[in-house]
Amino acid sequence: MSDTTHVTALNRAAWNASAPLHGAGTEWEALCKTIHQGGSVLDEVLTAALQDAGVAGARVVQVGCNNGRETFSAMALGAAEGWGIDQSDAFLAQAATLNTLSPHNVNFVQGDIYALPAEAPRDFDIAFITIGVLNWMPDLPQFFKVIASLLRIGGQLVIYETHPMLEMFDPASDTPQTPAFSYFRTQPHIETETITYDGTGSEGGPEAHWFAHTLGVIVQSALDAGLALTALHEYPHSIREVDYDIYKDRDAQIPMSYLLRAVKT
Repeated sequence: MSDTTHVTALNRAAWNASAPLHGAGTEWEALCKTIHQGGSVLDEVLTAALQDAGVAGARVVQVGCNNGRETFSAMALGAAEGWGIDQSDAFLAQAATLNTLSPHNVNFVQGDIYALPAEAPRDFDIAFITIGVLNWMPDLPQFFKVIASLLRIGGQLVIYETHPMLEMFDPASDTPQTPAFSYFRTQPHIETETITYDGTGSEGGPEAHWFAHTLGVIVQSALDAGLALTALHEYPHSIREVDYDIYKDRDAQIPMSYLLRAVKT
């Protein structure tokens, strides 16, 4: 078993363990209502980026789709065909539930992104990736090659992610405003907390590996995969766990998220 296969298998187990925490309660009920009404959960930044990329009438795939909430949202923006790819069968079970509620039918594929099943389609107009996906990828150059293979010539990639600079800080530290990790760290962070979106994870979850890729590595990996950069915007707002909100609205503001667009040449 390769290191990449081993790490992705560990991360899949961690996400499967996390799924029950997100498939019940008031937030899940609110999500079900939004999807049933054909609505969107996307913020204005990602909404505008997908609209600028021509999402209306497009064949769209989300890589690392989780329970599909953002894939359904792309359909709400007018996509003609939507696909979601994720390795967590537990979260895709939630996606199947949402599919029964939504007026928009979405196709879902379960599989390791590094070894996609034969039924995974190609020639998409748009591929998009949102918060946290890149950091679970042990081999970023190969990841971008797979992403490029999903797109038609002229197809566009949209990434809306946490900014790598934020990975330097630990909000749980006694000195959270002091950098705790090197920007150029290559070794993964080994996590044993259950993965949650609200920062309430508890110890004792399956081992997971989190990789803090630099912005330079991200851009270069995209270029090496045959993708031409068309836009790169950095933002002072956070799109990750609420723990990181302590880094917002400061006089000396760090970038907290970014949006990257590229086209397959």
